[in-house]
Amino acid sequence: MATATAELRSPCTDAMVSSRIRCLAALIIAATAHLVPAVQSPSSRAKDLHDRALELERRGNVAAALSLLWEAAGIDPADGTIQNDLGAALERIGALDAAADAYRMAAAARPAVGSAERNLVLVLVKAGRSSEAIARAKTEVERAPTDADRWFTLGLAQADVDVGGAADSFRHALALDPRHGLAQYNLALVLDRADRVDAALDALRAAQSIQRRPEISYTFGNIYWHQGDSDRAITALTDATTAKPDYTEALLLLGTVESARGNVTSATSALQRAIRLRPDLAAPHVVLARVLMVTGDRAGAGRESAEAERLRRESEDAQTAATLTAAGVQQYDAGHPSAAVDCFRRAVQAFEAFAPAHYQLGRALEGLGQHDAARKEFARAQQLNRALLPPR
Repeated sequence: MATATAELRSPCTDAMVSSRIRCLAALIIAATAHLVPAVQSPSSRAKDLHDRALELERRGNVAAALSLLWEAAGIDPADGTIQNDLGAALERIGALDAAADAYRMAAAARPAVGSAERNLVLVLVKAGRSSEAIARAKTEVERAPTDADRWFTLGLAQADVDVGGAADSFRHALALDPRHGLAQYNLALVLDRADRVDAALDALRAAQSIQRRPEISYTFGNIYWHQGDSDRAITALTDATTAKPDYTEALLLLGTVESARGNVTSATSALQRAIRLRPDLAAPHVVLARVLMVTGDRAGAGRESAEAERLRRESEDAQTAATLTAAGVQQYDAGHPSAAVDCFRRAVQAFEAFAPAHYQLGRALEGLGQHDAARKEFARAQQLNRALLPPR
């Protein structure tokens, strides 16, 4: 108990950590400006890093891409495109408040990034800040009341807390632009959420008549599945995965429906495809464990259950490490390197493989004059993520 009490009283307080990951945006300040060649302007260097980050994302190396985006944003924080892409990368790892800060900078940039305001509204909703999201969206509608996209964004902001208001906003968008397929599709989603299933199906058919999208087929499949019509559900989900072979959510649901139908081979195939696409997700392993248990493969089911639990714990640990790292950066930038070291060490304890924690710990140790210890942390950071080059 004494240890736990001391931990609670450490310089990295629970009040800081409870802010979740808002301060993760401060990691941008750790950009390695010392690496900028004299012959290259900061904006050119930032653009080069941004281009490399996008290429890494295309190759599936999301962690390295995020590292380069941090660096690029630190070199040229006024570049709205870089900030918008940084926000998307932070959102993918669950750093929702930090993502909101990046999107806010992208929306405020000149020229502003067109999608930034909507991205900001959506991430605020994800972060449980629907009131703020709705207020921003309403302000945008007031500025341009005949803009269908702004009404659509307002509907997205309202969808989780005001289904009726969201439906009205989507209908307003459709009145302004009857061919607004996303408004029609999202109207179907909120109608389904309100248990108006027939009206939701009609809205889905209307959306499909505007533009056929795999998401529409997926939603058809989901509704049919909940109605107990597994045949139509499988047909719709197969359509979704045929149109979009990397549609993990559709593959997971298809595996679930096939499993319930007793189609073990088809279920296993869909779930294994989902696992190959998203090896970090626990859910496909959970469902596959159930399938294997039905077939009598207890050993295989046990392995899948164990892997699902490992992935779940790893995700939680990484989130904790990110939060603690953000709190540490806040302390370091405020001129408290010892307090920062405490936070970074706790981040490493929570998830040793979180490379940014090692990098930031190296910076703090360097500031305290502990050069040998700092070099070890920089080396570990680079070992985990080659994009995190040690300072020179």
